[in-house]
Amino acid sequence: MHIYLASDHAGFKLKSILASFLEGEGHHVHDCGPTSFNMEDDYPDYIMPMARRVAEDSNSIGIGIGASGQGEAMAANRVEGVRAAVYYGEARGEQTDAVGTILNLLQSTRAHNNANVLCLGARFISEQDAKHAVQLWLSTPFSGEARHARRLAKLDSSR
Repeated sequence: MHIYLASDHAGFKLKSILASFLEGEGHHVHDCGPTSFNMEDDYPDYIMPMARRVAEDSNSIGIGIGASGQGEAMAANRVEGVRAAVYYGEARGEQTDAVGTILNLLQSTRAHNNANVLCLGARFISEQDAKHAVQLWLSTPFSGEARHARRLAKLDSSR
């Protein structure tokens, strides 16, 4: 799988760790920057080009890393064809769907929302938790269920 990574200064260290980890797992990793630590950098300068690459390559996934992941997701979601989700740790409560099935919050972003970019909050999760989250997220396919496909089609038609 092709995985595009990008961060800002707050996510720079975790991005490097995840790049090595993902390469070790056999993925093709493309680092969209930054290539060096700069306390004054701005996440849109790296996240948006990463998101454009994901949008152009339907067989790819993106991972954006910042302090909370929120700004990174906002930037990525401005790119047509990108569906970015934020993760900064396990939910404190149980998430259920409409019929009461218990869902893993992270997995539901793939299974129900077909997210193609995951944004991580580096100041909220450990390196080990980030690795586990990325593995779980990458291994979860889109369910393809009609109700989820219908909702995604509505999102896509609103652009």
